[in-house]
Amino acid sequence: MKQRQERKMAVKPLGKLIEVPIRDIWKHEQYDFSDWLAQDENLNLIGDILGLTLTDAEKEKFVGSKRCDIVCKDEISGKVVLIENQLEPTNHDHLGKIITYASSLEASVIVWIVGKAREEYRSAIEWLNEHIDSTISFFLIELHAVKIGDSLPAPRFEVIEQPNNFNVQVKQQQDKSSKDNERKGNRYEFWTQFNDVLEKRGLPFNKRKATTDHWYDFAIGSSICHLALDLVNKNGFIRVNVWIPDSKEQFKAFYDHKAEIEAKISQELHWDGLEGKKASRIFTTIDGLNFKKQDNYQKLMDKAIDLLIEFRNAFKPYLLK
Repeated sequence: MKQRQERKMAVKPLGKLIEVPIRDIWKHEQYDFSDWLAQDENLNLIGDILGLTLTDAEKEKFVGSKRCDIVCKDEISGKVVLIENQLEPTNHDHLGKIITYASSLEASVIVWIVGKAREEYRSAIEWLNEHIDSTISFFLIELHAVKIGDSLPAPRFEVIEQPNNFNVQVKQQQDKSSKDNERKGNRYEFWTQFNDVLEKRGLPFNKRKATTDHWYDFAIGSSICHLALDLVNKNGFIRVNVWIPDSKEQFKAFYDHKAEIEAKISQELHWDGLEGKKASRIFTTIDGLNFKKQDNYQKLMDKAIDLLIEFRNAFKPYLLK
């Protein structure tokens, strides 16, 4: 009995989450909330939900005679991301706006942030995700604010509706041969384990959702180029790249500082201008990849992360503005 009382007394008191009316924090959608959300550290909160690295944010961009709240891009894919916010409950006016703005801006990701998501609008977003081309994604997100005791209020975003990517992936896998499915499954397993290693390493790069692709992209601070890992299981290696999709000027800017860059990289670099193509790349390789022998995955992944960090430190100072 005495031990039970002592254990009970040893438990520290816990605070209670209190919901704060969002209008007490952001009085005006345009001048308060949009301004706050467009700041890099706050835009990252939405990026984390989407699994994207959001950049090049523009506020109040004109679409015809109207202005959308925020339009930005995913730094890796270049996809246009539209964010429309509404501190009030969902309504027809804003639903019409997001569809109109998305079509005019050719947005691939549409994010509707609201004070409260009514059921009929949740169903509408669900319907759009199910019936529109799978390259277009709609997110319906509720905005809340909470605090503990007298603490400062903190934002809390609750995803109400989002694309069902799992179903899309399953359908794609069913359309492929069993051999292709096995290869994709091996890639998915590798990237899943890689994400675990990234977390253990303190996330030196933003983690992205594991996929069945042979590549995994990382932001470097510019939409002109990015870092990437490629799994080349057929040849038994991982390729570590700076990938430049469409800028020979950026490739030349890097090459002009070739000596300084190579001095910071622990392995030999290959400078591939990919003559006759828009893209170019600089890369090195890590030998030992074999999907059927995974006992060296930890070593390979640590080496890949070390090289990515070296690449970021070496190339970033020479990014074109």
